[in-house]
Amino acid sequence: MRIRSAVIAVAAANMLAAARRPASAQSESELAKASQNPIANLTSLPVQFNYYMGGGLASRTSLIVNVQPVLPLKLNDRRLLISRTVVPYVNLPMIDGTRRTGIADIQQQFYFTQKKSGMFVWGAGPIFSVPTATNDVARTGQWSLGPTAVGLISKGRWLGGLLANNLWRIGGVNHGPSVNQLTTQPFLNFNIPSGWAISSSPLITANWSATSSQRWTVPIGLGLSKVTAVGRQAVSISAQYYHAVEHPDNAGANQFRFQATMLYPIAHP
Repeated sequence: MRIRSAVIAVAAANMLAAARRPASAQSESELAKASQNPIANLTSLPVQFNYYMGGGLASRTSLIVNVQPVLPLKLNDRRLLISRTVVPYVNLPMIDGTRRTGIADIQQQFYFTQKKSGMFVWGAGPIFSVPTATNDVARTGQWSLGPTAVGLISKGRWLGGLLANNLWRIGGVNHGPSVNQLTTQPFLNFNIPSGWAISSSPLITANWSATSSQRWTVPIGLGLSKVTAVGRQAVSISAQYYHAVEHPDNAGANQFRFQATMLYPIAHP
């Protein structure tokens, strides 16, 4: 009886200690892979800081901050609708040495996808751009619409895929050329223990309304990310560097991206 009581006491102590411990290295890795999936069944609030310099900016810098809440909405037992909103704040240098700040046009993306994910996951839907800009430099005055899609493969420590969309002007008052822009974002993540990952997710764009020599922005680079906890809040933190091998004459050649994402895992998917 003494031995049995001791075993029960040890088991109870281990269960209590496990309940008090933060997420294990394995659960951190699983959460890291979920945070890397743009259409995961995971509520998140990313705040992304993009600093640009060099190239056409020379010694000046520009800043774009994207607040990007992601919300999975259950359609039925098999399907989800992923809502992804992008609210950009810009701080841009002018030729006369002044700076212009304010909100740029807000984007709303929707992805229809499967609730249960396997090795291959995909989602597709519409993307909208709303003329909400308060910054005259970033103002388009145009309502835009187009398709958006994402596909990815997750196997072992690797997760990689491609997100792509194209926006076309459907109305509004032009403040410059008509919106006709392709955005592609290939992403590749190699996950290592304790929630760390080596990541690359360059944002490649083509402005079809620009001349051919000013059309493309093609950055290359990589960085590190880490899933951790701040108190009881799960957070993913990342830092990346990109160099644009192709960019418009007035754009920066170097980009530093810092992102903090609050994660809200669903306990019973």
